[in-house]
Amino acid sequence: MSTKNLYKLLLLFIGSYILYTFADNYILDHRAAFFLEQKLDLRDSFHLPLWLDMMYIHVFVACLATVSGAVNFSRGLAWHQRKFHRINGYVYAISVMLVSLTSGYLAPYATGGKLVSIPFNMVNLFWPLMIIAAIVHARKGRLEKHQSWMIRSYLFCFTNLFIHLISDVLYKSGMDYTLSYTIGVYGSIVLNLTIAEGIIYLRTRKKEA
Repeated sequence: MSTKNLYKLLLLFIGSYILYTFADNYILDHRAAFFLEQKLDLRDSFHLPLWLDMMYIHVFVACLATVSGAVNFSRGLAWHQRKFHRINGYVYAISVMLVSLTSGYLAPYATGGKLVSIPFNMVNLFWPLMIIAAIVHARKGRLEKHQSWMIRSYLFCFTNLFIHLISDVLYKSGMDYTLSYTIGVYGSIVLNLTIAEGIIYLRTRKKEA
């Protein structure tokens, strides 16, 4: 399959995933209700209306980052619409920063406690740094390194997807939800990094061939 067709499939998948995410969080609201049922021993500082507001903002900017990031992988836009590519890149960067900020609020209340909030906060720290690295390389004309760091950062847009894929499989297999969610969080980070490095390696091999 050609790279162009793969990109079209990626856009189709992302569009479907975002529609599902919006429906699930803003219309059906199943995920938030189920999440709250699993949260035990919440801190005294937990305030439900604020938590819900932060979660809804978090979901929206995460979807925006996913869309803007996908659009900027278009070679046509990168080469022929550079101004749009640059502006959209900053939309992606700002969206990621907002995802990290809202996640910073949500992390202390994460299902699984500190064992889960620590990796979330590590992602909140390193994800924006990946964006900064990508911007620095772009400004210095190191386009290959810019693209590599964008691939690494973009995979983290799918953290939530991988978390729930892993945790849902484990939970439906009979595992305790808190444990399955904890494994899902760590597993998603490993998957993000592994898939990103795999894509970068394949791109490098293809160009060297």
